[in-house]
Amino acid sequence: MSSYTPQTDLPLERSRLIGMILGGVSYGVYLLLTVQAVTALMQRPRRGQKIADHRRILLCYVLITFALSTISFACNTKYTVMIWIDLRDAPGGPVALIQNVMHYRINFVAILCGYITEWFMQALLVYRCFLIWNCARHVLIPMFVVYVGMIAVAIVVLVQAGTGALFYNINTTLAYLIFLVANTVLYTILVATRLLSVRSRMKTALANYGPTTYDPSTHDHIIRMVVESAIAYSVFVVIYIVAFSVHSDTVSTLCFLSINQVQGIAQLFIIIRVARGRATTRDWSTRNASAAPTALAFAGTVSIPAEGTNMGQAARPEQVIVSESCFASAKSAEANV
Repeated sequence: MSSYTPQTDLPLERSRLIGMILGGVSYGVYLLLTVQAVTALMQRPRRGQKIADHRRILLCYVLITFALSTISFACNTKYTVMIWIDLRDAPGGPVALIQNVMHYRINFVAILCGYITEWFMQALLVYRCFLIWNCARHVLIPMFVVYVGMIAVAIVVLVQAGTGALFYNINTTLAYLIFLVANTVLYTILVATRLLSVRSRMKTALANYGPTTYDPSTHDHIIRMVVESAIAYSVFVVIYIVAFSVHSDTVSTLCFLSINQVQGIAQLFIIIRVARGRATTRDWSTRNASAAPTALAFAGTVSIPAEGTNMGQAARPEQVIVSESCFASAKSAEANV
């Protein structure tokens, strides 16, 4: 029996189908992590205390981003069914349907929900960075500019997509992806730099009270979580950027169908680990409370000398917040999640 190969762009069709399969796998992981994050955030603290307000806000964030990502994934799934079943006899066949995705409003809804999800996720990074740097102006301005630029470019992409343009020919999409990577990398550098600075000042301030007073591995663990999360997402987006820039529609399709889930997974790993590790943080603080002098309190907070201050000023109680992304600000080292 002779084999018959249709005259069509088979790699593009395969990439759409494989992309949806991989997207379904990543969505399943995202769903599982979302359930775990919701469970961890809804757990009441010990001694019958109420759930902290910031945990309620973070819970809303997790649910909203998951809902938007679900709508985007559902629209992509529905259109994939339309390609090979509902519209299989359309002029040009499946290839034309894949290339002209923006001719159908369901794909515009998918992209819109996906972009809004990314805005929420990037906003969380900006918020974390503002907290750790205590809203320092030299940090606030570049992060805010990159974030606003990302949204502005995304709106341009949506406007062009709404006119029915070929999605992979919208060059503004490349600029949007670059803004995503820039915001993530900038956040990682700023947070890691601040944490290294805090760790160094903590180590110096407590050097005279014995080597067991302060454990630098706490900040090392936080830095690793932030860097690992950023690398996983950044590498994925860089592959997408390269594929989009060289007009490799097959690889671009594979990345496009999973990008939201990959970013969501990266952030949920941090949220879950910190939410479940709150008791460990406080236990560490309690263990070291007796070793520290009365001028430095470790019952949930750690005093850190501000840059440019002497050791006498370092004894003044200051607040450092370690939020759900496991970061610390220059004012306190308190577990917030």
